Amino acid sequence: AKAGNAQGKSRVCYFYDNEIGNYYYGQGHPMKPHRIRMAHNLLLNYGLYRKMEIYRPATATFEELCKFHSEDYIRFLRTITPDNVTEHTKQMQRFNVGEDSPVFDGLYQFCQSSSGGSIGGAVKLNKGQADVAINWSGGLHHAKKCEASGFCYANDIVLAILELLKHHKRVLYIDIDIHHGDGVEEAFYTTDRVLTVSFHKFGEYFPGTGDVKDVGANLGKYYSVNFPLKDGMDDTSYQSIFKPVIGKIMELYRPGAIVLQCGADSLTGDRLGCFNLSINGHAECVRFVLEQKVPTLILGGGGYTIRNVSRCWTFETSVILGQEIADELPYNDYYEYYGPDYRLHIQPSGMENQNLPETLEKLKAKVFEHMKQWTPVPNVQMAQIPGDFPVGDADEEEDDPDERMGRSAADKHVEHGAEFYDQSKDKSRPDELAAASAPLPEAVPVAVVRAAEDRAAVSAEEKPGAAWENGEKKGLEVAGAGGGKRRGQGLRRDSGIDDGAGEGGDVGVSRCED
Repeated sequence: AKAGNAQGKSRVCYFYDNEIGNYYYGQGHPMKPHRIRMAHNLLLNYGLYRKMEIYRPATATFEELCKFHSEDYIRFLRTITPDNVTEHTKQMQRFNVGEDSPVFDGLYQFCQSSSGGSIGGAVKLNKGQADVAINWSGGLHHAKKCEASGFCYANDIVLAILELLKHHKRVLYIDIDIHHGDGVEEAFYTTDRVLTVSFHKFGEYFPGTGDVKDVGANLGKYYSVNFPLKDGMDDTSYQSIFKPVIGKIMELYRPGAIVLQCGADSLTGDRLGCFNLSINGHAECVRFVLEQKVPTLILGGGGYTIRNVSRCWTFETSVILGQEIADELPYNDYYEYYGPDYRLHIQPSGMENQNLPETLEKLKAKVFEHMKQWTPVPNVQMAQIPGDFPVGDADEEEDDPDERMGRSAADKHVEHGAEFYDQSKDKSRPDELAAASAPLPEAVPVAVVRAAEDRAAVSAEEKPGAAWENGEKKGLEVAGAGGGKRRGQGLRRDSGIDDGAGEGGDVGVSRCED
């Protein structure tokens, strides 16, 4: 399988928390953080870790999460647990937590980790220390300022974009998840400093927003681009719209940074999806974005046939690194999930493509017409730049003095036999790295985050060949990186981002009403 892009010499950093796969939404829930651990383990066994710096993300603090979300909402996420839900029933209704977005053990820590990786990647790009940053545990694009939505609680994407806006006048957000990126669009609906572009299934599908006519408001009018699609979207049709639209945007908008959400539920055979993209077709979007040679943050998102999610994000990591990897899968901790073929790539199905070429051309013409309304390269006055978010584990909580060795210390000192540690690529010894990094506010690259992690207990529905991957999709009410169908749900435009630039070139965040 050819990676085939000129991005091979780019500096790539990769964020991964080895606790992420332990979070569990509950029995039968489609969202499974375990898929991120599967992707990580697969890319390690392909040897891709040798070509990038791996960081454990610093957990996002309460204050950092409140850069976008309301304090009441984040305080609620910090407080709620499966043991005290009966005491917070009114708040759960108020913040839309409980059904599609359930309460589970470690919910707040999950939000901190996911958001910390995305913000940390943005900081790396801002400092010029990387050309591409990856956080597959990010991309939770439905979360709103004051409520959870569609399996998403903290909107790591909005937080990362706010970080990028400290250094860049314009940021482009691209969403290739099958669901509309409503939370990100809503946050930046009234500003021209962030251009949001979403290619998604539209019509009786969660979240119900994202018509081509939804273009933004006030200063942000025409800076929200939506491309509504129908079932069966295949590789050829997708590229016939993606490349011209993104190409024209790059020509006219000229962003300083790009955030690409790579939701894998647009792949063929997804448990909740209805598109027909191959992994290579999905990755072609990544290739094209990287060809623009703009600092890029790559994030995960939806994806509910977990063996295909890990395949996709592993291959896209290879594309980012410019490395060719074999179609035959290497042995890994989750090898049995990939049977019976044990191959990296999957074949599209024979489903009908309901997206007629003439319809796609008409939609493309409408989108191009909207672009003509743009002010030529919007200009922003950049004031004093605020301080950066801490990147990695040098800023973690202090290790327990009663423990023999803390987690962060272990990462810096232990060279595990199963890590495929390539010493020739790293001239510094782990103890020298630790000593050298002590005064710095950034993470020490973890040469390889432990590949032989303890297997988390995986419930029966996560096993390959289980019924939920073989025909229960039509009966599900949930649909998203997604989530359940919330009847009558509309965008709350008053809870977005103000269109003016705040102190230090930041974008002001308006508070939602209780």
